[in-house]
Amino acid sequence: MAQAKTLVITGYGTNCEVESAHAARLSGADTADIAFFSDLVAGRVRLTDYNFLIFPGGFLDGDDLGSALAAAQRWRHAATQHSEPLLDQLKTFHAEGGIILGICNGFQLLVKLGMLPAVDGAYLDRQVSLSHNDSARFEDRWVHLKANPQSPCVFTRNVDMLYLPVRHGEGKIVFRDDSVREALTTNNLIALQYADPETGIPTQEYPKNPNGSPMGIAGLTDPSGRILGLMPHPEAYNHPTNHPGWTAGEGGSLGIVLLENGIRYLKER
Repeated sequence: MAQAKTLVITGYGTNCEVESAHAARLSGADTADIAFFSDLVAGRVRLTDYNFLIFPGGFLDGDDLGSALAAAQRWRHAATQHSEPLLDQLKTFHAEGGIILGICNGFQLLVKLGMLPAVDGAYLDRQVSLSHNDSARFEDRWVHLKANPQSPCVFTRNVDMLYLPVRHGEGKIVFRDDSVREALTTNNLIALQYADPETGIPTQEYPKNPNGSPMGIAGLTDPSGRILGLMPHPEAYNHPTNHPGWTAGEGGSLGIVLLENGIRYLKER
């Protein structure tokens, strides 16, 4: 059985790297290392030595210029000490079958880097972005999510509904044009949607949809199904006592089921 070797990238304001690595270990990862972006540039760590890459949440560069925008430019133009473009490592990582999870700020990075949604396989082409919440404020609450059973996403396989926390100020999906919006639906690249807990139907109603994202989009995947970006934090629900109603016996599927699915996919290949 193959091993699941996880790398969590931190630095420049990221603040959820420790719990992301912990969630990966709880989910069955054989290794879950944390590396600074500078470690990649210096050549001390290589993406291609791993097969599960996590871009965790945080406040990259203080969200100046827009969430994760500066970080996306850093990734686009950084080179290792051997003059190898760091982006080449990322492209090779994905081409060789690695899986990628971007959470909150990590999702914003993947979107602005153009790794998601990659309609028609156009990776590194920025097709959508994430803008300010309709509420014009930072949203810190728990939300219900509906997984798309038709999605190719390996992380959401056999998942129906989830209950996870969100904490962000810029989580509303905006499309480059109508063709991208249509392709997301046609190709089932919308992996997760904010949903009404009673009906399971995607919603635009606030605060069930905390940011006003069209079609209730909470998470996107790519055509390969091996990249998932989502605004809610699955790593923050890694134990029953994380649930806000746990003392009343409330609960449900832990958020780390998404990581468990990804790791299972790697080990079963």
